[in-house]
Amino acid sequence: MAEELFDLDLTEEEVPSDDEPRQDRFFGKQESLEDTACDREVCESFELTDNFVNRDPEMTGPECFQLLRVLGKGAFGKVFQVRKTTGSDNGKIFAMKVLRKATIVRNAKGTAHTKAERNILEGIKHPFIVDLVYAFQTGGKLYLILEYLSGGELFMQLEKEGVFLEDTACFYLAEITLALGHLHSHGIIYRDLKPENVMLNGQGHIKLTDFGLCKESIHDEAVTHTFCGTIEYMAPEILTRRGHNRAVDWWSLGTLLYDMMTGAPPFTSRNRKKTTEKILNAKLRLPPYITPHACDLLKKLLKRNPVKRLGGGANDAQEVQAHPFFKHICWFELQERKLQPPFKPCLQSEDDASQFDSKFTKQTPLDSPEGAAISSSANEAFLGFTYVAPSVLDSLREPFSFQPKCRSPRRLNSTPHTPISPGKVNLLEPFSGIADSESRGPAKYSAPLPIKSSKKANR
Repeated sequence: MAEELFDLDLTEEEVPSDDEPRQDRFFGKQESLEDTACDREVCESFELTDNFVNRDPEMTGPECFQLLRVLGKGAFGKVFQVRKTTGSDNGKIFAMKVLRKATIVRNAKGTAHTKAERNILEGIKHPFIVDLVYAFQTGGKLYLILEYLSGGELFMQLEKEGVFLEDTACFYLAEITLALGHLHSHGIIYRDLKPENVMLNGQGHIKLTDFGLCKESIHDEAVTHTFCGTIEYMAPEILTRRGHNRAVDWWSLGTLLYDMMTGAPPFTSRNRKKTTEKILNAKLRLPPYITPHACDLLKKLLKRNPVKRLGGGANDAQEVQAHPFFKHICWFELQERKLQPPFKPCLQSEDDASQFDSKFTKQTPLDSPEGAAISSSANEAFLGFTYVAPSVLDSLREPFSFQPKCRSPRRLNSTPHTPISPGKVNLLEPFSGIADSESRGPAKYSAPLPIKSSKKANR
C-alpha cells in the first residue's frame, strides 16, 4: 500500500542520483523524483496561521494513543494503528504516522514537503480525500493522526482481481476525478496518482492519500518545474522539464485507468530509462476488448501535448466528467456517496486490519525512543504544526488505513513503483534498498509550539 499512504518524499536540491526502492507505501512509495534545480525560487515555505488552527484544543500527545499494530515502516518512520484513550473521542481507531525530525530537516525540501502535506490535509476537506484529525510534535518527532481507512489500498484489489471490469474502473475513476477536481479548484496539483495512493474506506469508497508531492498555488497559466512523481505515471512534460500544471494529473488518471483495465500502466519497462523513452515516444496500444468509449477516453487523457489533453483546458475536471465513458454516473449522487461501491471490504470490527500486509501487522507495535532533540533553530521550522480538527467528533465518520506491502508479481514486468527522490535517483540505475535506522534515547513530550499569526507565503 499503503505502505505510504501519506508518503512524504523528502528530496535533495541536486540532480537525481541513486534512488531508494519503496519499502512501504507509507513513506516512500515509488521513489519520487524531485529536481529542485529548476524550482529554486519556490522553496515551498508555509506559515500556518491561527485562522485555520483550533487554538483551544485538548492537549494531545503520544501518550493519548494506544499502539495496536504496525501498518507500515519506512525510511522516515512508522505508521501504526492506534486507539485514542482520552478525550471526547476516547476509543476511536486512527492511523498514526510518526516522522523523525532529524531526518526531515536534513534539507529544505524535506521540511517544506512535510509542512505542505500537513497544510493541505488541514485545509482541504472532501469526501474522497483522507481526513487529518490531529497533528502534534515532541522534541524529536512529528505525529499525524489520520482517519483509519480499513479497506486498504486500491492496489490490493488490483492484485486480487488482476484487472477490473469497465463499470468497476468507471466508478473508482469517477470518485478520483471529483477529488482531483477539488484539489485543482484550490490551486493544488497532486502529482503522484497511482493505485498505492488510492485507499478504500470501510464502505468501499476511495480516499486520496499521500500529499507530500503536491504543489500549491498553481492557478490558470502558472507552471512549476519540479521533477517529481512515480515514473510510470509521470506525464511527458514532467520528464522533459518543460514546465507543468494541473494537466499532469489527468495524464496520471489515464495511466491509472489503463492499469485498472489491462493490469499494468501503458508504458513500462524493467529499465527506468526505457520507461521514460516509451512515455515520450511509444505508441499507445489498446487491447481489443476495451470498449470504444474507454478507448476514446484513454486516447484523450494520454495526449502528450498537455494543451490538447482532456482536462487540460479551462474547465478542468468538468471536461473529464462530460466524457461519454461516465454517461451512467450521476455526479451529484456520487459526490454524496449514495452510489454503491463495486467492492465492500469484509471487516469484522472497527480495528480490523485484515487488508494490510501481515508482514507488518504481526510485528510488535513499539514507537522507538526519540534520541537527542534537534536544535531550537531547526525546530523553528515546525512552528504551527500542532492541529486538532475543529470538530473532532464530526471528523470521525469513517476509518482509515495504510497498507504497506512488498512488490507483487503483478508488477514484475514493470518498473518498480517507488517514488523517486531528486537528490538520490539515477534513471539509469536499478533501485537500491533504503535502510531504516531509528535513533535511541529518552523520549520527552513537549507542549504544542506556538502558532504564528502571519500570511501564508507563496511557494
